[in-house]
Amino acid sequence: MIIKILGSGCSRCEKLFKKVNSVVKSNIINAEVIKTEDIKEIAKYGIMMTPGLVINEKLVCSINVPSEKDILKYINENS
Repeated sequence: MIIKILGSGCSRCEKLFKKVNSVVKSNIINAEVIKTEDIKEIAKYGIMMTPGLVINEKLVCSINVPSEKDILKYINENS
């Protein structure tokens, strides 16, 4: 599983990155978590505001920082 955090490096993007890593570790999920700040890469997903959460190439959330419970739900739904 590949999980991408799309963002410009702002505090919300960093918060989402940390939350996703926490969920992956605490639930023993086999996933690679990647943070990208590349504007061209972010634009591929059609979002105008960050952060964005992409699981297995599917955009599941953007603009807000979901709770750890919601992150786990997104992972389970898209694994």
